Amino acid sequence: MLGIIGIVVIFGMVFGGYLLAGGKMTIILKSLPFEIMIICGAAVGAFLIGNDMSAVKHTCRDMAKVFKGPKWKHDDYRDLLCLLFELVRLARSSPVAVEEHVENPKESSIFGRYPKIQSDREAVELICDTLRSVSMNYDDPHQVEEVLEKRMEATLNHALHSSHALQTVADGLPALGIVAAVLGVIKTMGSIDQPPEVLGKLIGGALVGTFLGVFLAYGLVAPFASKVKAVVEEDSHFYQLIREVLVANLYNHSTNICIEVGRQNTPAHCRPSFVDLEEALKAVKQEAA
Repeated sequence: MLGIIGIVVIFGMVFGGYLLAGGKMTIILKSLPFEIMIICGAAVGAFLIGNDMSAVKHTCRDMAKVFKGPKWKHDDYRDLLCLLFELVRLARSSPVAVEEHVENPKESSIFGRYPKIQSDREAVELICDTLRSVSMNYDDPHQVEEVLEKRMEATLNHALHSSHALQTVADGLPALGIVAAVLGVIKTMGSIDQPPEVLGKLIGGALVGTFLGVFLAYGLVAPFASKVKAVVEEDSHFYQLIREVLVANLYNHSTNICIEVGRQNTPAHCRPSFVDLEEALKAVKQEAA
């Protein structure tokens, strides 16, 4: 919702201010289709040249994050802590019993109680792979923490590719606007024998290209890139919480301490209160009993 409001404000302030200053939309509207074709068409073409199909699809999907915001909300962090509590407690009481949940999370009754987390491949694999490594005696906390850190760094870099791609397009749009403006000047020079009022309209139409390139770059595409980056980085905290809890488990802290470590590492605006989490964990214990 905030993204839509921002776009409305941008267009309203820019074109509203232009009209209030006495500007006329006729020249802009007349030149707009051709300038958009040149600038946006060239930007799309450059984007396709610089990225493979997977990255193109990834970027198109991620643009929706500008309006949807982060995937993981307050309740999701609480559910994740409850899920990790169940798995850690079961792994300590019965290492064999936890294997069926780790080896087949899609059929797991524990994962099944948290369908949103269960449907996220990265979260499930991160949990299962780490718990599986413990069963293979790969339980050095420092080594596991290093492996998880490198894994999440690689995942984050991949997730940020769409933001980088959009920023590259934003960086190129002003130059493409100049290209469109130069073409407009060339067109104007071909009509140099026309009266001043005709030449004025042609020059105005050429300058629309410069305006459009800068406007799209700094008014839309760059903010989109910035927002996508912010959302991706915020969602990455969800996976960092998994690392914190499972590494704390390897240090043989009590289950409750492991979960509290995770809670303390949750972003402040998504962090469940101590009382809220305690009530959720009590419900989990009662259901397990």
